[in-house]
Amino acid sequence: LNMSTSVMNISEHLSCPLGFGHYNAVDICILETVVIVLLTFLIIAGNLTVIFVFHCAPLLHHYTTSYFIQTMAYADLFVGVSCLVPTLSLLHYSTGVHESLTCQVFGYIISVLKSVSMACLACISVDRYLAITKPLSYNQLVTPCRLRICIILIWIYSCLIFLPSFFGWGKPGYHGDIFEWCATSWLTNAYFTGFIVCLLYAPAAFVICFTYFHIFKICRQHTKEINDRRARFPSHEVDAAGETGHSPDRRYAMVLFRITSVFYVLWLPYIIYFLLESSRVLENPALSFLTTWLAISNSFCNCVIYSLSNSV
Repeated sequence: LNMSTSVMNISEHLSCPLGFGHYNAVDICILETVVIVLLTFLIIAGNLTVIFVFHCAPLLHHYTTSYFIQTMAYADLFVGVSCLVPTLSLLHYSTGVHESLTCQVFGYIISVLKSVSMACLACISVDRYLAITKPLSYNQLVTPCRLRICIILIWIYSCLIFLPSFFGWGKPGYHGDIFEWCATSWLTNAYFTGFIVCLLYAPAAFVICFTYFHIFKICRQHTKEINDRRARFPSHEVDAAGETGHSPDRRYAMVLFRITSVFYVLWLPYIIYFLLESSRVLENPALSFLTTWLAISNSFCNCVIYSLSNSV
């Protein structure tokens, strides 16, 4: 009886946006808490590992994409650290700040960090496109100084694009809906959502599709040419040329393509629901919670893809 009373007392303090009424409220709140705590731990641990590996392996810095991958790792690490806010809120630790301000700041920070990840993926695809289409002039086009400037611009752009949400124009996302004020008082706006889609989601997706389509098309052409040459001149020199040709570039592009694909697979349900809810077509707190944390889980998935796709 004492244990049941304690559980009920905890459930009174937990914020449950899943919207199932009073049915199994305690179980839902506990499940919600477990999901968020587990994701927070995995995101922080996984991205700390990636950052540690880059720090201890100087050879990885020879890849120009390492600048963007490390930026993504830091952004995803900050996502995990930011997730401590709803974790502590669910466990009923006071943040010491007014709920509306906490909700707005948390939603803004998470949105900016994920925007940085999305922009980095687009820049990685452009980098690989230049490496394969302009191999002779690539080192002159892509320099460490230009890469650093590009990363700074990504952070500035990501911070600016979500700034209107602080002035009452829409809601950047559902990341703060673990707080009651975010779920009930901070409403989405179809125009702001369209603004975000047109200036962030759509351009990034278009750039990625365009570059990877041409990357794999070029790699296929080179593979065909190498095979034709082998058939015509079956010599050791041709075999050696084939082994050291575009095959490593293609494998590397495949790893990055997997990372990008997983990103959009996990984020697509969130973006679709965001659009539908902003247009007042669909409103479901359970879908909001599930799509949001499915998208945030991508911050950990990148670490898994690195380790499974590339032994280096």
